[in-house]
Amino acid sequence: MSAGEPLDDVDRRLLAALVEDPRRSRSALARQVGLSTPTVSSRLARLERRGVIRGYRVDLDPAAIGWAVSAWVRVRPGPGQLPKVVELAGRTPQVTECHRVTGEDCFVMRVHAASLADLELLLDRFLLHGQTTSSVVVSSPVPPRPLPLGNP
Repeated sequence: MSAGEPLDDVDRRLLAALVEDPRRSRSALARQVGLSTPTVSSRLARLERRGVIRGYRVDLDPAAIGWAVSAWVRVRPGPGQLPKVVELAGRTPQVTECHRVTGEDCFVMRVHAASLADLELLLDRFLLHGQTTSSVVVSSPVPPRPLPLGNP
């Protein structure tokens, strides 16, 4: 299976089963897709090597563990400040996503804070390196979901 090789139907069924229940055992996955356990293990290893499966994660509710405020923050670094924004985002645990984007702003980040006052302190750290624009999340009517496994 090369890096550019498309997923076959068995790969798609295997991925769909994992998305449905990432804790499912390899033997249960094998039964569901009609393969042997060693074959499923081999396919999963290949999908991991190709970067199709990037990890197995636990989805935590930020508010349930004390991070009541969630926001999207756009950052427009000042001249020469781009690497400093990257470094600060990388060492700030409240930044759970950081994307380099096109447009007037260079970065879009997902951040979490215990309170609005804590969000203000977090934003102040980034203001040292450029301009920020933030949008506080008030609800998420469509929660994060897996990508469709059909052809793009």
